[in-house]
Order: sequence, then structure tokens, then C-alpha cells
Amino acid sequence: MTATATPARQVDPAEDAHARELAFLAAFDPGRRPPGWRLTPRAVVTFVMGSGGDALPLPEGAAAADLPSRLAITPKFVGDRALVERAVVTLAGERGLLLVGEPGTAKSMLSELLAAAVSGSSQLTVQGTAGTTEDQLRYGWNYALLLAEGPSPRALVPSPVLQAMRTGAVVRVEEVTRCLPEVQDALVSILSDRRISVPELAGTPEATVHAAPGFTVIATANLRDRGVSEMSAALKRRFNFEAVGPIGDLAAETELVRRQATAALERVEAPFAVDDVVLEALVTAFRDLRNGVSEEGWAVERPSTVMSTAEAVAVATAIGLADAYFPGDRDPLSLLPGHLLGVVRKDDPADAARLLGYWDGAVRRRAEGGARAWRRLWELRDVLDA
Repeated sequence: MTATATPARQVDPAEDAHARELAFLAAFDPGRRPPGWRLTPRAVVTFVMGSGGDALPLPEGAAAADLPSRLAITPKFVGDRALVERAVVTLAGERGLLLVGEPGTAKSMLSELLAAAVSGSSQLTVQGTAGTTEDQLRYGWNYALLLAEGPSPRALVPSPVLQAMRTGAVVRVEEVTRCLPEVQDALVSILSDRRISVPELAGTPEATVHAAPGFTVIATANLRDRGVSEMSAALKRRFNFEAVGPIGDLAAETELVRRQATAALERVEAPFAVDDVVLEALVTAFRDLRNGVSEEGWAVERPSTVMSTAEAVAVATAIGLADAYFPGDRDPLSLLPGHLLGVVRKDDPADAARLLGYWDGAVRRRAEGGARAWRRLWELRDVLDA
């Protein structure tokens, strides 16, 4: 009998994509771990933030045939290390963690990395929408078995939250403020009582599921969704809030965009060929429009859409794909104005005028200062005025 090949994936979950690093860190740091944790809190932070380029050595006696003796841990989240440390301490205390921020600030990525490092799996996830039901936070039923046997443990379909409670794992609730208030309220009792009652199974040991040590919740919320389904004061009190902001450093953001765009192109077996000049101009434009001020301190009118790092990665990937599939057809820099226009018009078509104002201001001034890339971008102004 032949083995079945693993189907190709567009994106691997964090625990699979970084399985080697997680196994190495488990052996590298044998220190005290909170109940149910795969790694120590210090190792979790190292997994998320990287080892600073240093190759960490395995301690004597911890060597394994399938692990290297030394390994440099790659940085995966570009942000404040203190924020990550506070998040890890929150989870170690089995308290709910809420990551808030503008769209595209890597809140979901951070929650996935934390869940993978703490529990070994990031896939116990509830995606919050207006259609999310309380069953998706508690439990449902296999109706064929329910009709055939009546309420039974076999007929019960556990939610990701219930599975996490049984195993002492971290469960992720994405976009919690998009859930209706009555659905959010189900989290209040879960985070307070740390148990879920199943009245239909009364009189059996399965009538109440108690959270195993290690269980907790990481939720995310976009600041742009404030007011969609505002969290109650009771639910807010059960979370520690951490605000995830945009990347503060141009070089760090540029490197992140390069790394993620390169990974996206590798998935389609295309080489990443966007040069540093184009990449820096792209990220600089995104930062200027996001911040409302240029790197030089000139005022810039901000568009209503969020000029996030995630959008910058998408544009860099598109430019790389154009070069891969249509080599030599166009100068990659000439593609940038059209892609920027597509991004700023997402929320309000009138934002095209704000982008044109940016061209007439910051882009023109840089061109007059002699910067070659910006001179070329200034020559492309008509793309925005078409």
C-alpha cells in the first residue's frame, strides 16, 4: 500500500511552518513552564521575536538526532518586545488576552504565533462575524445521531472553545467585536466560570466541562470596527488589552515587506525580483499616507483607508508577480502608482484626490531634490489623473 502524499498548502499554520524551531526551543529551554505549556514563557518570546541573529546552543544532554546542535530563531513579529512579553505573562496567568489595533497590524499573526508556541496548535479558532452563533462558542449537535440516539456525548459537536477547555489549550477568537452582543456574552461566563454546562446531558459526567489548566482565550479586534458590536463592560474586564500598532521603523517595515512578499512568490515558484529602490519607495509612500506626515516632516493628507503593512506586502507581491510573468514588459517602478491608487480607493473613491495631492506635494519635492526614483514617480503623475 503506497503512502498518501501530503496535499500542497498555500499557507502552513505556524506550528507546521516553524515546527523545527518549536522543537528546538522545547529542548533548548527546559525551565519552568505554566501548566499545559509546550515552551517556557521566555522561549515563547524568543520564538515570536527571534534570537537576534544568534545561533542558540542546545544544552549538554539535550541533543537529539533530528535537531541541530545550534539554531538561530527567525523573527516573526516586528514590534515591541515588551508588548509580546506582557502578552505572554497574561496567558501564563490564564487570563484572556485581547489584541486591538488598526487593520493590517499583524494582530491575527501574533495570536497564531502565541497559540502555536504555547499549545502546539493555532487551529482552535472561531472567526467572528455577524453570523457567528453561540453554538460556535459552546457546542452543537450532530442531528443525525441526536435523532437516532437522543442527547449523548457521541452526538455532541464541541466548539473550538470547548475543545480548548478539555485539553488546556489556547483558543483564538478573531474579530470578536463583529460578533453580536448575545454571542459575545457567552464568553463572559466561559472566562469567569471556566466551565460549560451541557443541560441536555444532565445526570452524566459530561454534563459539565471544566477547563483544564492552561486554557485561555486570545481575541482580536480592529479599532475600525469600534461600534459594530461594542464589547460589554463585563467582557472587557475579563481581558487584558494590548494595542498592536504600526511598525515604527522604515528599515524594519521594508525588510518585513520583502520577507513576506518573497515567501508569497515562493509559494507560486516565482522568484522575487523587486529591487531595493522600488521596495523602499513603496513602503515610504505607505508610511507617509498612513501617518499623515512624510519622513521629512511635510504634511500629507491621509486617505480614509488603512495603509497597512499587509497592503504593502500585497502590492510588493503583485509587482513581483508582474516581473515574473511579464518579464521586461514594464519598469517595476512604473507599476507603483496604479497599485497605490487601487489601495487608497478601497474605502472612498474620493481618496484618489488625496493620493494626487501626495504626488503634488511630497513626491514632487523629493523629485526636485534629485532623488532618481522619485523623479521617475513624478513623471508618472498622469497615471493618477487619468
